[in-house]
Order: sequence, then structure tokens, then C-alpha cells
Amino acid sequence: MSRYVIDLPEQPFLPVEGSDAVFPIRRIYCIGRNYAAHTIEMGGDPDREDPFFFQKNAQNADISGEFPYPPESSDVHHEVEMVVALKSGAANIRVDDALEHVYGYGLGIDMTRRDLQSVAKEQRRPWEPGKAFERSAPMSGIIPASRIGHPDRGRISLSINGDLRQEGDLGQMIWKVPEMISYLSRFYDIAAGDIIMSGTPSGVGPVSRGDDIKADLEGVTSLTVKVI
Repeated sequence: MSRYVIDLPEQPFLPVEGSDAVFPIRRIYCIGRNYAAHTIEMGGDPDREDPFFFQKNAQNADISGEFPYPPESSDVHHEVEMVVALKSGAANIRVDDALEHVYGYGLGIDMTRRDLQSVAKEQRRPWEPGKAFERSAPMSGIIPASRIGHPDRGRISLSINGDLRQEGDLGQMIWKVPEMISYLSRFYDIAAGDIIMSGTPSGVGPVSRGDDIKADLEGVTSLTVKVI
């Protein structure tokens, strides 16, 4: 007889591209304002200060290829980001050791109810209503680092209905992947199954019902999403 008083929820996961295996998701950490141009467009200072992170829920990840326009918002924005999937973790990881904990990489879109996030900022309240809602993290499959290495350069872009909206290069990230992992591990016991969304380049903007979104990460993968 099960000890659980309700059925266990389904384990969120991402497919591993090129195989039948899947990557189980434990937590999703998102770094804010990690590209200088995006920091400026959001009203911030691009000087290198300590990074800040917020979280989405593991259940927010979505691989369906469809994004249902969410309730309680009339201003939902796209933010394309490289996804970093961890195969192990610890506390206080050294920068030089950080990449040993990476399983692979993918592509995701941090969908944001910008109007709700703006209210939260003004009222100094948490961002979760604007960031951590159902299916707010469309994602690709994960490509193992054993196949592609650890990309630190390469074009990242997002188009809507064929029009280029976001474009940048991984080399423009203020905080690089090893630094993100090391910094997070000072505050959390990061572990296998954790995902880091590594920040978005400039050009974020609204999506509308019916939009066709295409995101690309050079040498890694691509992602298509229909707003419904």
C-alpha cells in the first residue's frame, strides 16, 4: 500500500535529442539581465554586479510546441535563452570545476507576463505571477555536452512570423556558465536535474495569439512554438 495520500505527480522532463532517453527536471533557475543590451533596455546598469536569479517551477517546462496565451495578462513577452542541464551538483562549486556538472544544453523561452511583473516590481513583490505560470518555459530537447562540448560562443536568435526580434551571441553573456553554476551553488545545494536558463539578449517584446515563434542557437538546436 502506498504511503502517499494522493497520486504522485508526473515527473517533468525534457527529451535527450538523438535518443529515447529523457532528462528529469528538478528545479529551474533563471538569471536576470545577463546580456548588457537587454539590461539597458530593461532600465538596468550593465556594469558587472552580482548576478540575481529567480525560479520557475519544474512543471512550467513545456515541450508540446504550443504556448497557450495565459490568463490575467494582456502583455506577454518572449525571452529566448540557452538552457543548461546539470547532471550533478554540490555546494560551493569552484568556477574551474563547474562544467564537470553539466550534462548538456538546449534552448528555451522565458515567457513573461510583463504587465504582472511590472506591477510586482513597483510594489516590491515576488515575480512568480509574471514568471512561473503554466507552460511558461517552452523548451527544446537537451543535447549532451559529450556531443557538442560546452558552447560559449554562437548566435542566439528569435523570430516571430519570420521577423527577427532578438539576436545576440553567447559570448556577450555578462556571467558565463561556469560562473553562474558556481554562484548558484553558494546559495543552494544544486543537484542533478537542475536547469539554468542563462539570460536573454535584447529585443524582448510581446507575443500574440496565432504567432509562430522560431528560436535558434547556433551549433546546438532550434525551437518552434505556436501561440494559441
